[in-house]
Amino acid sequence: MPLRTEMVTFDCVDPDRLADWWATALGGDVNAVAPGEFVMVVRDGDPSLGFQRVPDPTPGKNRVHLDFHAEDREAEVARLVELGAKEAGRHNFGPEFEWVVLNDPEGNAFCVA
Repeated sequence: MPLRTEMVTFDCVDPDRLADWWATALGGDVNAVAPGEFVMVVRDGDPSLGFQRVPDPTPGKNRVHLDFHAEDREAEVARLVELGAKEAGRHNFGPEFEWVVLNDPEGNAFCVA
């Protein structure tokens, strides 16, 4: 039986706050498994996102990040920035493959293409 992706988990300082932010950004439901320690965002048909409290945030660049697709990339980037994300850069491999790098409120990178 092959593996399937169940959850992507983020180390963070405030799992409740970060889970609330991602639930708003993605339209998911918060499941506070262990409030203040481990909180999940659940969406039908997608892997869950987990947020676990750690004493120190991971320094440096993320080695793994989430990539999202949006029909209207600019509108979605504007919405996420309004929610508290910070735009970190724009990249492309020609006009057919462009993306925007953003950081969530704790600095975790993710992309919108």
